[in-house]
Amino acid sequence: MSEPPVAPFAVAFVTGVTPGKWARVWAERLPRHPLELRPLSAVDALAAVQSGAVDAAFLRLPVEDDSLSVIPLYTETSVVVVPKDHPAEALDELALADLVGEHVIEGDWAAAVELVAANTGVAIMPQSVARALSRRDVVARPLSDGPEPRIALVWPADRSSGLIEEFTGIVRGRTANSSRGVPTPPTPKEPRRKQPKPDRRPSRRR
Repeated sequence: MSEPPVAPFAVAFVTGVTPGKWARVWAERLPRHPLELRPLSAVDALAAVQSGAVDAAFLRLPVEDDSLSVIPLYTETSVVVVPKDHPAEALDELALADLVGEHVIEGDWAAAVELVAANTGVAIMPQSVARALSRRDVVARPLSDGPEPRIALVWPADRSSGLIEEFTGIVRGRTANSSRGVPTPPTPKEPRRKQPKPDRRPSRRR
């Protein structure tokens, strides 16, 4: 008899997160348990993990829900997206003071990039998002004193499992030989062989 299909471990992720590297490690370590990645908007990803439609999600902080376990992972760099041929294109980096007098477009980032391309203003967003939404008629420059968005792994606190722990370990860089951060025991050393002592007795003269 064939084995029943295994339900995939589902993970949602927002724009800018690139979970492919973790998916490859998962496939190597748990080849019999499929991993399903779902790109969703921030609102939909949060709703999916709250409802249990996915097992975990990569979200940007803050996540204001006490029913969720949250592990912050890394901080992103903010950039300013400007139209092609904007004066800021000649600069390596911008500060908020450089945006005085500019119309800063807020709201949905994909829509904001469309408006920037139409030369109606500039937009501030994480660098990873700007790369995901990049197009030829806009450019992005780092914002030195801008916000510092943080990506976190989130899952329902009451639904922790061995798979959650395994995925958390992969995301945090634990090796296959480690267990919850416990180091691999060292290889036992071979006992030293006793060297024969030199014969220090005086030789007899004939």
